[in-house]
Parts: sequence; structure tokens; C-alpha cells
Amino acid sequence: MGSHSNSSGDDQPEALVRGQVQIWKLMFGFAESMALKSAVQLGVADIIHSHGSPVTLSQLASGIDSPSPDSSYLSRIMRFLVHKGLFTAHHTPRKLDHDDVDDAYETRYGLNDVSRWLLRSSELNLGPMVLMENHPQLLAPWHQLGPCVREGGLAFEKAHGSDIWGLGSRDPELNRVFNDGLASTAKVVMKAFLSGYGDGLGGVGSLVDVGGGMGGNLAEIVRAHPHVRGINFDLPHVVGTAPEYEGVEHVGGDMFQEIPQADAVLMKWILHDWEDDKCVEILNKCRKAIPERRGKVIIVEIVLPEDDEKEESGGFGEVGLVFDLLMIAHTAGKERTERQWKVLLEKGGFPRYRVIRIPALPAIIEAYPV
Repeated sequence: MGSHSNSSGDDQPEALVRGQVQIWKLMFGFAESMALKSAVQLGVADIIHSHGSPVTLSQLASGIDSPSPDSSYLSRIMRFLVHKGLFTAHHTPRKLDHDDVDDAYETRYGLNDVSRWLLRSSELNLGPMVLMENHPQLLAPWHQLGPCVREGGLAFEKAHGSDIWGLGSRDPELNRVFNDGLASTAKVVMKAFLSGYGDGLGGVGSLVDVGGGMGGNLAEIVRAHPHVRGINFDLPHVVGTAPEYEGVEHVGGDMFQEIPQADAVLMKWILHDWEDDKCVEILNKCRKAIPERRGKVIIVEIVLPEDDEKEESGGFGEVGLVFDLLMIAHTAGKERTERQWKVLLEKGGFPRYRVIRIPALPAIIEAYPV
């Protein structure tokens, strides 16, 4: 009979092996998040930055807030993060007097365009968001994706017995981590918004920020566009403790009841928290709040690629798909494609719109009532 031959399907074993590798990568995808989280917790990027040049492992270890950091663990975590492109590494051979494989090279670790997003000293720092999204209590609902498909319901409530806002109100530490995370991303998005929107606010005399929280984002807009009168609109208990900003008025209320009158309405990462019918309700309230002929709503949200579209937006497309799963894990909402936004806007009274891409994960959707 002779030996077994693969001649009937030479590439089949290779394809199966590639499939196996992909399963292993997906299975241990969490390892990337955990290694990234450890880098933020240890302040690795800041230690390197403080030296002003790439550092050795011993220099890196000495900068960690610990009397006896484990250099072996650190080197293995750094090896992985270098492999994933988070840090750079330059290896210099050593002359050895003994057979210690670990000392064969001296490695110096440096920063790159990825790790600079983790610098605490930088205004644009995504480190707090890393800690937020990898907090044990915020990871727990991710284990409920399968049960949600089988049974329906909300993943966060399955995991914790309440929504994310309720849990935060009972846990001050989680609430701090949550607020720090959102604040860090808000700075990134607002910088991209102000640079990418151009003269979009040129003819706007008044702007109401729906769900504007403490008003910091709106204050940035008003500073950049002093002719705009800002109205920061959120729940009464939120705006009740908001700081005063020049050119910004705080108004408490419920967006499902009534939105203050203004030339334009701004909603940043609001609609993705809600189901379609709730979004239509909110948009209807927006339409009533603005002038029919010259009013507009400015929506800052992710616009997912359509299933038949290739990756665009500088690689943000896949991240948007992950955010859509995040919406299952943490809210009752979802991310939407442009086709889905078009339908939603039409139902909400905004038949005309345009999408403006900015250098950030979300885009600007400028919608008009006529």
C-alpha cells in the first residue's frame, strides 16, 4: 500500500494549521489586554520618557514603584509588548563569562507612536481608558454574550444585577475609574473634533450639548469659538455639581422630555447607548429644539463600515466592530453603519445629512431637518 500521501489536497493540512493558529490567537486575545494593562499600571511609558532615551531592563525596573520588582517577569512582559509593537527594543550582544542565556544581550526599550498614547504627562493619554475597560467588574459582562443570545436581556444586568450607572453609584472606586476613562477619551475626541470640523460652528450662535456631563467638552468648544453661547444639558444631579465655565450655562433636565432651544444640538457618544426607538425619540426632541430652516444636529459617533466595504478610516473599522460588542456588554445600545444612521435620522426628522471623518474613532454626522 505504501505510505500515506497528501497529494489529493496538498494545501488542506496547511490551511487547517493556519485555522488552528487563528483559534489560539483568538482564544488568548485577552493576554494582549492584560499585558497592556500591566504596562499602564507600572507606568512603563512614563519611566522610559523620564530618561529621555531608551532604557535597560534594570533602569526600567528601578523606576517601578516597588521595593523589589521582579525583573524576570518584567522582561517577559516587555518582550511580548515589543512583539505587539507597543515599545521598541534594541539588542546589543554582551561578552559572557558564564553560560547565562538571559544575559546574552543587553536590551534597551524605547517609546514609539503607540506607547506615547500611554504617557500620563500627555494631554492625550488613553491609559485611564485601558484601566477602565480592563477593570474586573467591567470585564464580567463580556462573559454574558452567549447567554444574551440564548435568553435575551442585558449582559451588564446579568453580571451585576443593575445597569452600569447603578453599579457606579454604589462603588466609588469603580465610578472614579469609569469617569477617568471617559474623560481621557473625551480629550482625544474633542481635539479631533475641533481640528476636523473646521468652520462647522461658524454660523452657530448657540449650541446645546445634550448629555454634556460636567460641561468640559462644551467649554473647550466655546473657548475655540467665542461667538458660540454654550448650553450644557444633562440630568439635574449631574449639572448640579458642574463647575462654572465662561460662556457656558448649565441646564438640568431629561432629553426624553424636552431639550433647550438652540441653533444647533451636539450629541457626543449619546445615541450609541440607546435602542433605535429611543434614539428616534431623542432626535425628535432635537428637531423641536432647533430652528427649522437653519438648525442642525451634530452627532459624534462611530460609523461602522458596511459589510461589503473595505477597511477605511486609518484602521478604525475593526475597532468599531469591537465597540459594537462593547455596547452589548455594557449598554442596551449599538454602533451603526451609515445606512443604519440614514434610516434612524430619517425617522427622527432629519432627512439630510453628511458624514465628516476626523482623526479619531468616531466621525461627525451633521444632520439637518430640511
